[in-house]
This record gives sequence, C-alpha cells and structure tokens, in this order.
Amino acid sequence: MSKTYQEINQRIKKGEAVVLTAEEVIDLAKEKGTDEVAKKVDVVTTGTFAPMCSSGLILNFGHSEPPIKMSKVWLNDVPAYAGLAAVDAYVGASEISTVRGFDYGGGHLIEDLVAGKRIKLHATAYATDCYPRKEITTFIDLNSINQAVLFNPRNAYQNYAAATNSSDKILHTYMGILLPRFGNVTYCSAGQLSPLLNDPCYRTIGVGTRIFLGGGEGYVAWEGTQHNPIRERADNGIPLGPAGTLALIGDIKGMNRNYLRGATFTRYGVSLAVGIGIPIPVLDEEMAFYVSVADADIYTSVLDYSVPSRSRPAIGRFSYAQLKSGQIEIEGKKVPAAPLSSYRKAREIAQTLKEWIASGKFLLTEPVRRLPLETTFKPLEVKEE
Repeated sequence: MSKTYQEINQRIKKGEAVVLTAEEVIDLAKEKGTDEVAKKVDVVTTGTFAPMCSSGLILNFGHSEPPIKMSKVWLNDVPAYAGLAAVDAYVGASEISTVRGFDYGGGHLIEDLVAGKRIKLHATAYATDCYPRKEITTFIDLNSINQAVLFNPRNAYQNYAAATNSSDKILHTYMGILLPRFGNVTYCSAGQLSPLLNDPCYRTIGVGTRIFLGGGEGYVAWEGTQHNPIRERADNGIPLGPAGTLALIGDIKGMNRNYLRGATFTRYGVSLAVGIGIPIPVLDEEMAFYVSVADADIYTSVLDYSVPSRSRPAIGRFSYAQLKSGQIEIEGKKVPAAPLSSYRKAREIAQTLKEWIASGKFLLTEPVRRLPLETTFKPLEVKEE
C-alpha cells in the first residue's frame, strides 16, 4: 500500500490524517507490525533540540539618512560579516563578543533579537559619493529591520558521534567538559526522535521540505555542509556515525526564543541551541519501517577526544538505549553518559508539530530535489606551494 503527498495533504485538510510522533509509532509497530503502520499512519513527526554551531542570521537594516555602506558591523559588540551589500550583514552563532568574550556571542544575540530586545548596532565604512556616512551607532529590534532570516549551513546532524576522554587532564570541548580517565561520556542526538534517523536514506526530507524551525516555519534549503551520506550503515539503513546534514532557512520574525537559545561552552566558545521538527510522510511500508526505529536499533561510536586529530579513535559502539540509560561500560569501567541535547524539548517539538498538522494548518511539501547519497566528505590537506 502506498500513498502520495497529495492524498496525505487532502486527509490533513479534512482533519482525517493520522499523525503520530516518532515515539508513539514505535509501540504501534511493535504491536501491529510495520505493514499496519503503513496502512494506518499518514505522518510521523520528529524533533530535536541541541547546540548547532553552524547557524546564523542574515539581516537587512534599512538605509539611514545620510546612507552608509557598512563595511564593519557589530551587534551588541558581536562582529557580523558585512561583505555583502550596503546594509546587509550575516552574524554567525559561534561569533564571540569583543567585550564579553565567551559570556555572550552570536547565539545569544539571535536569542535576544527573537525575544524582542533592543540590539545595539555599530557600523563603520569608507565614504563614497553615494554612501557619504562613515559611522553609525543606533539601536534596532525585530520590528525595525526589514529582513531577519535564519540561515543555518549545517543542522540536524545524522547520528553525531559521542565523546569521552582517556587522558589524565580535563578537556573543554564542543561536546562539553570531558573528565579524565574515561570519567564521562557525552552525546548529542535525540536518537529515535531525531529527524534524519527516521528517514535515513533521505527519501522524504529534501530540498523544499517544510519544517518546524525555532518555533516557526522553515524549510530545508540544501544538504548541509559536511554532508557525508556514504558513511557505513547498519542493516536498518542507519549510519553508524556522523552522516547527513541539513541546511535550513526560515524567517525568525515568526520564531520563539524557547526554541532558539544562546549557549556557552566553558573554555570552548558560544553556540545556538536550535529546535527542529520535521514531518515524515508514511508513503509506504519502507517508510513505515524507517519511522518505527527505536533507540535500541540506533548505534553510534564513542570517540576519544584526548587524541588531537580529525580521526579520533573509537573506544566502542553503543546504542542510544545504552547511552540514555545514563551509564555505559568502557574497558570494564562503569562510565556515566549524559546528553547535550534536550530530549524533553525534542518530544515537545514533535508533539507541537503533530498538533499543527492534525489541526490542518501545516501541510506537507514534496521535496523538489533529493539530498545526495554519494557525496564524499573531503578533509583539508596542508600543502606546500
């Protein structure tokens, strides 16, 4: 039995669609089988909420009197890239304040803007005949600027590896604080609720897919940077390490600070925690099989961050059921495991998206282009001229 996007959308419009979260569908699959899931369920909603450093915001400030061609821009003392047109800028989530350091950065700035706070804008320029002003200091907010578009080059990493530390010293990393001698393990995925783990071969998540982004509406713009679909996969199709990624876009004027939160990693830097939810249409039994995956079926590697290399050694491979139990065993030692992502928020996002669809206000879009399945993730080699 198969369904089309058009048929599912018609059922959504009529209020007849059966929508379950990626958690809820697991029990149905265990009880009735994936063939019954394919028959009974129209859409499965996923969710994730975690730090995603490769995020940022495109802004257009409008023109001052007299006008200025901004060449250097700071927002609340956070540098923004201004090598665009006269009053456009892009601020990255991991950019650090020139005044407050790790205590404030691009992620915090984005959260403040979404929350409706006033933001200090300072810009300098070289004067031209058409843009005579050389400097400006003013205040902006979300209502005073023209566009504020979240554009995140790499989000929703598919099965990011977990982290630990075999050395004798504390490590401060983007995976959090890693204690000496395998003192802890951290991981950053919602597991069975994670979007790309419920569509491992990118059959329905592609360019143009409408999604929940930051509490509002967004879209998949392209495959994300470092997209690596050729990663080794288990028999259920799920990669056994970091694989696919998504580039996402959306208007933050419709978003909510509950799902866009600035974050500081001690002695590492700043980031932005992003809430993402993606609906997956159950087109056929294969998709029913994919969306029925449970934490016990998803494995990831634990890497040793004490090795300062792009190819860190794997200490072992564990399921998300093991990681979420709060403890795994490494070299005969019980090691506490903790998430950097919020499963509570991921569950909240999947539930919210389910309600949007069930109420008929959120229809599915068919991708206009599938994400690549063959792209190779290349390293950067250091070469002599």
